[in-house]
Amino acid sequence: MRVKVPAALTESHVKWDGEAGRAWSAALPALAERYLEEWALRLDGEPRHGVVSLVLPVLREDGTKAALKLQPVTDENATEAPGLSTWAGDASVLLLDSDPDTGTLLLERLEADRSLSAMPDDMKALGILADLLARLVSYRAPEGMRRLGDIARAMLDDVDRAVAKLPRESDRRWMRYCAGAVGELVPEPGDRLLHWDLHYDNVLAAEREPWLSIDPKPLAGDPGFDLLPALHNRWDDVVASGDVRRAVLRRFDLMVDRLGLDPRRAAGWTLGRVLQNALWDVKDEETELDEIGLAVAEAVRQRI
Repeated sequence: MRVKVPAALTESHVKWDGEAGRAWSAALPALAERYLEEWALRLDGEPRHGVVSLVLPVLREDGTKAALKLQPVTDENATEAPGLSTWAGDASVLLLDSDPDTGTLLLERLEADRSLSAMPDDMKALGILADLLARLVSYRAPEGMRRLGDIARAMLDDVDRAVAKLPRESDRRWMRYCAGAVGELVPEPGDRLLHWDLHYDNVLAAEREPWLSIDPKPLAGDPGFDLLPALHNRWDDVVASGDVRRAVLRRFDLMVDRLGLDPRRAAGWTLGRVLQNALWDVKDEETELDEIGLAVAEAVRQRI
């Protein structure tokens, strides 16, 4: 086998999926070889990986550069190919081929070593990200996408059980407050095609455009649900400002303005993302809410 799986990727799969993750990782070289042959690709550099995916730089038959992305199919990434197909390269990496049965994607190759995280000017980076997001959410979600309304209702169903596991009254109060904000918005969950994970590391430099988004976890919903990753990413920049609340609101207001959103609804759905993260933390047996999430919630509450 020419393809070697990085040990850190195997460790990640074992951490999250135990022996099933180890088995998937062990089968990964054969899966890669299959698509190298079927799609007539040649390896063109060292592999890269995230938490779950292996990305191989490759050359197509005509010599054009591409990236082969291999990942197990999950609820989150099962909609990646349909979402990328809908965007068709508009503000996003271009999908060249895919196999929905295995979750394998052939993508336009971007500059993996140049993300918005490295741009010194935080607000300039955020402006670029917000302009990309505005283009992404201008598309109506196609049929078959996960729907924010369903996700939000499931979150609300879990709140009472989660609250019971939190010893601090302040945490219980915040979780109920976020749930109340979501409850008001659930009747109108939106129909835009959301990226769901657009932060600075998921915007890479490219040849076709200066910057393009990668790694979406698409769903159908209100664009306000897409703001949180960029609000708490590069948190050191927020802290360095000397006024966390003001810095968070500066980011929030810029994104709301660029996307043309109603600030109150955007704040409510941002609290929904804080709630979603909190519910995941409690499920992972955390007993206190994340301080960064609480700081964001405290700030955007000013826009309710």
